[in-house]
Amino acid sequence: MSEFPDYLNVDYTDGEGESPDEYPSIEHKIEKALEVVETGLREYENPAVMWTGGKDSTLTLYFVKEVVEQYDELEMPATVFIDHFQHFDELIEFAERWADRWDVELIYARNDDVGSYVDEHGLEPGDDIPVEDLSEHNRHHIRNILEYEEDTFPFLLDTYVGNHLLKTVALNDTLESENIDGIISGIRWDEQEARADETFFSPRHDPDIYPPHDRVQPILQFMEADVWDAFWYFVVPETVDAYPDDGYVPQGFDDLPNDLTHEDIPVSPKYFAGFRSLGSEISTDKSAEEPAWLQDMANTTERAGRAQDKEDLMERLRDLGYM
Repeated sequence: MSEFPDYLNVDYTDGEGESPDEYPSIEHKIEKALEVVETGLREYENPAVMWTGGKDSTLTLYFVKEVVEQYDELEMPATVFIDHFQHFDELIEFAERWADRWDVELIYARNDDVGSYVDEHGLEPGDDIPVEDLSEHNRHHIRNILEYEEDTFPFLLDTYVGNHLLKTVALNDTLESENIDGIISGIRWDEQEARADETFFSPRHDPDIYPPHDRVQPILQFMEADVWDAFWYFVVPETVDAYPDDGYVPQGFDDLPNDLTHEDIPVSPKYFAGFRSLGSEISTDKSAEEPAWLQDMANTTERAGRAQDKEDLMERLRDLGYM
């Protein structure tokens, strides 16, 4: 691992065998996140932030902003937004609005070959795409890496082939074209079993699978409830001038203090509407009617509103480079 690349000095075992319990307060969790981000920004020559517009990646982006603002010698990295062509419209609007307000570069990672075929043939989600009509690059992934043998696959994000082509291939192609050596990602230990053993600096060095790079993962130690505590008591009060300095937890869709609107808050309106996880418009439903942070997080599953095909294949997808 020391060979990739030789200028790096990161501890790939940091966080090994740990759980959120090792970080007993929100302050401990934030302190570790800032430490990991600072190390990442100093060690990698061309880092970037993986940003989906969701709560976890937005919290991660906030920590990156905080570290950059603290040290004059550090520069704000670009953000990489995977556009899989099946987003909620509100999510793209949210990302573009806050990229502008926070003055960060937004790089779209897209599988343009698949996207062009969809546009040219007027496909809708669920319609079949012939494998042989795609580029050699995509056919290689389908046949040789996924070992998928069918003649067609559905244009759906939350399936094995769809997720790989629309997200993983798009991401890896962007890592390569942008020469990104460290991607800062907002995944958490408690989010899925497949992520429970991740470390704060996670190597992805096999050139046969992805462009060699590292994953920098500063919020592994946060649980879902911790993320919302961080938003309502730290992120929002510190980034929204009119928000109460001591924080305020909205109790309903329109419950915002001081005449603020959803556009003023760096939290997607979809969370106010009852979504706890934001996947695709086609395969994600709200979990309940109340806002995400008021739901029973201890006794219900965060990603229950998502289609399960992808969730059941998460381990295989991660082996291929999925987040």
